[in-house]
Amino acid sequence: MKHTLSFAVQTSTLIHIFALGFLGFLLAMALTPIFTTMAYRHQWWKKARSDAWSGGKATVYNKLHAAKHRSNIPNMAGLIFVVSIVIVTAVTNLSRGETWLPLAGMVGAGLVGLADDVMNIRGVNAAIAGMKAKVKFLLYSVVALVGGWWFWEKLGVHTIYLPGLHDINIGAAVIPLFWFVVVATANSVNITDGLDGLAGGLLSSSFGTYAIIAGIEGKYALAAFCLTVVGALLSYTWFNIYPARFFMGDVGSFALGTALGIIAMQTNTIYVLPIIGAVYVVETGSVIINRASRKLRHGKKVFLSSPIHHHFEAIGWPETKVTMRFWILGQVAAVLGLILFLIGRYN
Repeated sequence: MKHTLSFAVQTSTLIHIFALGFLGFLLAMALTPIFTTMAYRHQWWKKARSDAWSGGKATVYNKLHAAKHRSNIPNMAGLIFVVSIVIVTAVTNLSRGETWLPLAGMVGAGLVGLADDVMNIRGVNAAIAGMKAKVKFLLYSVVALVGGWWFWEKLGVHTIYLPGLHDINIGAAVIPLFWFVVVATANSVNITDGLDGLAGGLLSSSFGTYAIIAGIEGKYALAAFCLTVVGALLSYTWFNIYPARFFMGDVGSFALGTALGIIAMQTNTIYVLPIIGAVYVVETGSVIINRASRKLRHGKKVFLSSPIHHHFEAIGWPETKVTMRFWILGQVAAVLGLILFLIGRYN
């Protein structure tokens, strides 16, 4: 009898988790035509950037994507999945210990990204972003530091887990660690969001993996949050795959990158985050390498264009091939990260 009751409870929990993912998908689908109508009516077009991530002029990038910038494709579509996730979570899945923090972090970072997107759309200069980089970094840092304080003070987390060493008490140092993980993840996701469907597909794999990890750890509300993100993201990606109907913008990439970093902290798995997010790491690394090369080698670059997905475009790969092969790499990395998580925790 007890076994039957336990099975029924587990089944009910799984149904709830998967149902929220499905609900996130349906709500995002329902909001898409509303967003699209407003975006075209108010001309929410993103201006082509003139500066490369690695410094200098973005000549290769603009040559590869000139047609897109002439097509007036709306930006800020991240609003669709951010709003969907907020509604589903606020109505059905609020948990002080599990979903408050990633939801608040996502909204806070999303608002900073939204301001950046609006400044880009309404501004007069074509640049990487409408907001000054230092101001944007400061605002994201405030969001991450407040989240880190809540994580330490309100949730009472003072330790991190490392395989072989187990839990290490680092006290208040968890706050700057939280800041670093969140800001690094948010910026890496933002850098990766550069081709039709690329970030949507990769993030779906990442959050799907963390839904499994959270479920294994017994954090069922957090697992449901992750699947809500996946559901809403799949709806967005349906319209963002090549040729994209719209782009998520900073409001989307920074919101989800922030949430991903927070979830890694909540599940105490920062040691596998670089594996699960290996593509984000490589993308960011390619920018750093090109920037360093320009400074140290008198303007010479290692990659034709960075992030590295643009390098593969520059050597002749079609955009769709780059996107789908990066999806595959992201899925393989996610499975590897899950394996390492299981080995680290249960051996």
